[in-house]
Amino acid sequence: MSHDNLKERTMQFALRVLEVVNVLPAKTLKGRNISDQLCRSGTSVAANYRAAARAKSPADFIHKMGTVEEETDEVLFWLELIVRSEMLSALRLSSLMQEANEIIAIVVTSIRTAKRNLK
Repeated sequence: MSHDNLKERTMQFALRVLEVVNVLPAKTLKGRNISDQLCRSGTSVAANYRAAARAKSPADFIHKMGTVEEETDEVLFWLELIVRSEMLSALRLSSLMQEANEIIAIVVTSIRTAKRNLK
């Protein structure tokens, strides 16, 4: 996948996360806390990918892509928590969860390739 494609894909992912945040129950403490955490991690995926694309060295790229992986996995955690706490259905979140898993797979592959190229 090209840099521009993944840049756009992570931006769309962040926008989709924000759509989920908008429908969570903001009047409950549970809803507010999860919304805040999901918003931060979901938008961080795109922001950190952009930072990785401007890395100053291969090691910096690997480090920043690691952050993208961690933030995307955190989004998955919050989405799973939303489903388990019955705020939204698994069906409603399934495509976003699938996209998160696909982004993680792409990022992990990029990290492995970058590490292999360092040697």
